[in-house]
Amino acid sequence: MLKKNKVSWQCDKRAVKQGDDMTQHFDLIAIGGGSGGMAVARRAAEYGMKCVVIESGRLGGTCVNVGCVPKKVMWYAAQLSHALHDAPEYGFDAALTTIDWPQLKLARDGYVERLNKIYARNLENSAVTMIAGHAAFASNNSVAVNGEVYGAEHIVVACGGRPTVPDIPGAEHGITSDGFFELASLPRRVAIVGSGYIAVELAGVLNALGSEVSLLLRRQHLLARFDVMLREELMEQMQDDGIRITTGVSLASIERTDDGTMMLHTDDGEMDGYDTLIWAIGRESKVAGLNLGAAGLSINDAGFIPVDPFQNSVVNGIYAIGDVTGQAALTPVAIAAGRQLADRLFAGKLDAKLDQSNIPSVVFSHPPIGTVGMTEDEAREQFGDDVKVYQSRFVPMYYAITTRKPQSVMKLVTVGATEKVVGCHIIGDGADEILQGFAVAIKMGATKADFDRTLAIHPTSAEELVTMR
Repeated sequence: MLKKNKVSWQCDKRAVKQGDDMTQHFDLIAIGGGSGGMAVARRAAEYGMKCVVIESGRLGGTCVNVGCVPKKVMWYAAQLSHALHDAPEYGFDAALTTIDWPQLKLARDGYVERLNKIYARNLENSAVTMIAGHAAFASNNSVAVNGEVYGAEHIVVACGGRPTVPDIPGAEHGITSDGFFELASLPRRVAIVGSGYIAVELAGVLNALGSEVSLLLRRQHLLARFDVMLREELMEQMQDDGIRITTGVSLASIERTDDGTMMLHTDDGEMDGYDTLIWAIGRESKVAGLNLGAAGLSINDAGFIPVDPFQNSVVNGIYAIGDVTGQAALTPVAIAAGRQLADRLFAGKLDAKLDQSNIPSVVFSHPPIGTVGMTEDEAREQFGDDVKVYQSRFVPMYYAITTRKPQSVMKLVTVGATEKVVGCHIIGDGADEILQGFAVAIKMGATKADFDRTLAIHPTSAEELVTMR
């Protein structure tokens, strides 16, 4: 392995300094300081490459700043709210009072700021240069930042994505998931538009913390790409928790009324009285201002930069990873893709690429969802009658002495005479933690017999996955 370059930090308009040598050339430029950009640059630096990360915002990207990290803090707060409701039935003299939202926000934001600093230190420790500014392509092998041009043999576009806002009159009166983390107080009555994981996560958090929540769906189902069992069970449990779910809603315009609340005009009428409206209708690539045309790049019909399985764009020497590609929008996916790309480019691992099969994922809804592999419908479409499904439904032991009785549901999808497990789907308390180990087993090709031979850990919810009949 080559010796790492001496780290250099600079402020926008200064040339990169390596000892006494002034240069604006790098081996690798990563446009974006999120999970993917950080991963590819730091791994390349391990191989002695001279790397730079260019970021116009805070280090860490969506996940650290306005995504999974602060979201999980809010999810924990919501879980505590549920626990406080249950505590008296466990004998505790617990009184549920209103949440101190500003205190929670201050603590959450402070945690995020600490992570920003850790990311900066990680770049420094890896001998990766950091430039604060917005990058735009100057050619197919150079980018411009704050009036300076930087060249590289390899340029990685990892600028991520942003929430989509619909093109309807008054859409600006709503906020996105980014705006959710800027809220200074708990909304009293909130409408969330969307049916994906962001919509259900925000709905669950706000409902648990005391907001009156309406979830507005354009179609009939939540989480359309998930197993039917998961989406139907979640929809039922969300409604049991008091979230109002309205299907078939097509919004035409939004109006701010004299009393400060919002009127939502739909094709079928009006819905009013909301003090907060959250758009959670999807995400799009954040390519505005990148000047893709100067590099010979363009986006596809879906608005993303197309890449092959090795993260190559249509232009030699330019790659894209993470949310900007339209691939699975998950932090571990971007990290793995970035590291594999660096291994291929700089370590001679010519076949290194992200394996996109059996990617596990979790939805931090209430209750949480864990899923990996094929849905039942996908398996039956591919394998027909060779599919056999095992399912278990139960009330977790935690609720044995509580009034609340939410159920957990688990499903294993198997294929063929050996009953190879090709899908595992869980909804219920602990699903987020349970899934990781079973994802390893499925990745290794485990069969139902392998599950059956594994002794159960009792009493747990996870044991249901190795005791199904």
